[in-house]
Amino acid sequence: MEWIMLNYKRYRKNPVVDYPEREWPNKEIAKAPVWCSVDLRDGNQALIEPMVVEEKIEFFNLLVKLGFKEIEIGFPSASQIEYDFLRQLVDRRMIPDDVTVQVLTQCREHLIARTFEAIQGVKKAIVHIYNSTSTLQRDVVFGMSKSEIIKIAVDGTKLVKEYAKDFSGKIILEYSPESFTGTELDFALEICMAVQDIWQPDSENKIIFNLPSTVEMNTPNVYADQIEWMSRHFKDRENIILSVHPHNDRGCGVAAAELALLAGADRVEGTLFGNGERTGNVDILNIAYNMFSQGIDPKLAIDNVHEIAEVYERCCKLLIPERHPYAGKLVFTAFSGSHQDAINKGMKAMKDRGSEIWQVPYLPVDPADIGRMYEPIVRINSQSGKGGVAFIMETYFGFRLPKGMHKEFADVVQAITEKQGEVGPEQIMSEFKRCYLNKKEPYHFRKSRIEEVSCGAEDYDTSVTVEYTYNGEAQSFTSTGNGPIDAVKHGLATITGMDLRVLDYNEHALQEGSTAQAAAYIHLMDSNTGKTTFGVGVSSNITRASFRAMFSAVNRLL
Repeated sequence: MEWIMLNYKRYRKNPVVDYPEREWPNKEIAKAPVWCSVDLRDGNQALIEPMVVEEKIEFFNLLVKLGFKEIEIGFPSASQIEYDFLRQLVDRRMIPDDVTVQVLTQCREHLIARTFEAIQGVKKAIVHIYNSTSTLQRDVVFGMSKSEIIKIAVDGTKLVKEYAKDFSGKIILEYSPESFTGTELDFALEICMAVQDIWQPDSENKIIFNLPSTVEMNTPNVYADQIEWMSRHFKDRENIILSVHPHNDRGCGVAAAELALLAGADRVEGTLFGNGERTGNVDILNIAYNMFSQGIDPKLAIDNVHEIAEVYERCCKLLIPERHPYAGKLVFTAFSGSHQDAINKGMKAMKDRGSEIWQVPYLPVDPADIGRMYEPIVRINSQSGKGGVAFIMETYFGFRLPKGMHKEFADVVQAITEKQGEVGPEQIMSEFKRCYLNKKEPYHFRKSRIEEVSCGAEDYDTSVTVEYTYNGEAQSFTSTGNGPIDAVKHGLATITGMDLRVLDYNEHALQEGSTAQAAAYIHLMDSNTGKTTFGVGVSSNITRASFRAMFSAVNRLL
């Protein structure tokens, strides 16, 4: 097959910012920004099947429940369904007093007039105006000069200011130089300052300047440079809320937003799970969970990602990818054997140390803290190892397999995975029962009687009489040893002809309470052949459990 070379020469690098005085690389994110959800506008317009009014209302209620204080609800002047949705929110009094709704409009008088008509009765609203400022759009879309582009923004600001005079509630102005990342920084500053001069914000009535990465055009550090440059060159910076609206065309939306916060951004516009035009908006949940994982309060009630995902998938008719950060079905799942072993050991270390600080390899957060469960953390396929199987047995079923037994049972499970692929916990437990707990042929322990017998002035041995079946036929033996297990070992050696040696013994309770079951594990060797294996027994009586384990091991040796 002939290799076809990509025609990369058709493309050219987007310019970077000459800004050696940057300070953002030395900073750290210390607090959550102001979050503004644009799911109901930017996200909704990107859906194959946009939400109907009732779906929008459900989604709006979810955003309020999550703690969003600013929600862009649509473009009411451009769509009847969005106008009706806004009126439903107002008429049904569904907008909490501490939530500010945001409406988008172009800088045209009839659209601004319609927008103010739509928001009548709203106590506080952000009116978001925008026009495109990039060199490319000025050239090929609008055919306008810089001064003509500035005039659009200025005229739009004047109109909003005029309509705001007669509005009963509070109006906050947001201006976006749309396609900011493709705009010369000095021109972006010039047009923002022209808007600021008209609006005349102060420290009590700030203006929002939203600097969108409408199309992600470069690496996130370049966006950070642009944001910091603007932040440092704004006049009366204390009267400005600097907002960012990153898109994800290069797959770097989250990184761009995080670096923008380092660079001085106060506010982030985005969507749940990154829905939006093309590759989407920045994923607010991703950023918020990133903060949470660093011990920073994200100021959002995101402790149940499963519930959030359910509403999102149903209303947006979109599926969350299985590898999506935090919410994907597989993101807290380990298939690799070494990963499974490390997770298992990390969980055990935290429990043993009583640590309140989460530190588990491969798990940046405790899945339970965000509404996920431990059950899917480890899944078993042909790439899994002994640690993963042991983790499943302990986490799901309470069996703490001795370390030496990990490989023996993992080999059993791996043989299955190589034939059928992934196996679930119930199938693993079924194999455990087949191989160990139900290994009752040819020798099946039935019951026993134990007594101490004197073998000297102060010494005693243990005599055990065991009733069992051999291939279904009732039989018994009596033998003596220095303890019950040793006595049963001698008896089994006699009836099987094997030279039995106990290499290891472990036991533990499977549950608490008066009806607790105990599990016993015997590592047994036939010295005649050198063959070794484990046996497992379970009973409410630990001695009976150990006898069952001994019979289980003998049957496995046979």
